[in-house]
Amino acid sequence: MKTFEKYLAVWVALCMGVGILLSQTIPGIGETIDSWQIRGISVPIGICLFLMMYPAMLNLQVSELKRIGENPKPILLSLISNWIIAPLVAVTLANLFLKGNEQLNVAVILLGSSPCTAMVLVWGRLAKGNQEQNVVNTSINTITIMFLYVPLVSLLTGMQGIPIDRVLLAISAFVFIGIPLVLGIISKRALTRAKGEAWFEETYRPLVEKVAIGALLTTLVVLFSLNGDVLLSNFDALLLVSVPLLLGFVIVVGLNLLITRWAGLEYREAITTVIIGSSSHFEIAIATAVALYGVGSYAALGTTMGLFWEVPIMLGLVYLGKALQKRGFWAASEKVSPTAGRDGQPVLADAE
Repeated sequence: MKTFEKYLAVWVALCMGVGILLSQTIPGIGETIDSWQIRGISVPIGICLFLMMYPAMLNLQVSELKRIGENPKPILLSLISNWIIAPLVAVTLANLFLKGNEQLNVAVILLGSSPCTAMVLVWGRLAKGNQEQNVVNTSINTITIMFLYVPLVSLLTGMQGIPIDRVLLAISAFVFIGIPLVLGIISKRALTRAKGEAWFEETYRPLVEKVAIGALLTTLVVLFSLNGDVLLSNFDALLLVSVPLLLGFVIVVGLNLLITRWAGLEYREAITTVIIGSSSHFEIAIATAVALYGVGSYAALGTTMGLFWEVPIMLGLVYLGKALQKRGFWAASEKVSPTAGRDGQPVLADAE
């Protein structure tokens, strides 16, 4: 992993600090930024969120979906964690720690209901996991999130008795998932035909991924500059939402570690399954929170805290997985992986 990405948690914290500093040193900056709206949608935040979502949609590879049958167990375990375990843990902890605080409650639910489709490729590469499985899983998540995200969030908020604008929820999913997905498919096909697959993978994709990280950090600066005064006067709110977020990570990661061991997975498949099953799509969670409650809301700040904690936790999971493998936690992996490589040849499992 490149140095910049490796220390992403540091840049996230710095951008939060810069945003708060701007809110305190430049009078009216929050009101000025918030005034750039079209029908209640913040233009700066909308642009940044789109630039965050579009690169993730380029990971969709329909051709890879045909390979699900080659080794379905880790794929199924990831899907169960993403769409059953993680959401149920999120709603349970939100009810336990955030009852009466509607927006923070929803923030936890939004994070728990959105499986990751982008950053897991980075974590999987660093952990030397099965990247073929990673591509298949992210492709499946990209498709399933289109159909399951809105119903699941509606169900879980309904269980909490929290009123939510389901029409606006569906519109935000269409704007921040549907449109980037369609544009991703179209641009990928067009650019691959015009420039070739090698140019697309080696030049265009890395470029837009850099833009996405820049948009993410810019979003953090804007969010915290808008909410600096509210944050400093209610800092306990971020500490409060951090409790179910951190506890949720511990529970979901722990369950996935035990499940992958019980299922007899080898390291490369196991660590990929744990990473995918334990991470969230914080971009769509932030986008949805902003659409539902506004840029200056506790919900927006709550989902941002999900990003703040997830980056170091996922990095820690990478190193934890390697340490567990050295101790023989998973099945021996010094043999041919059941998942074949993209050239149709078997991939030799990593002994680390």
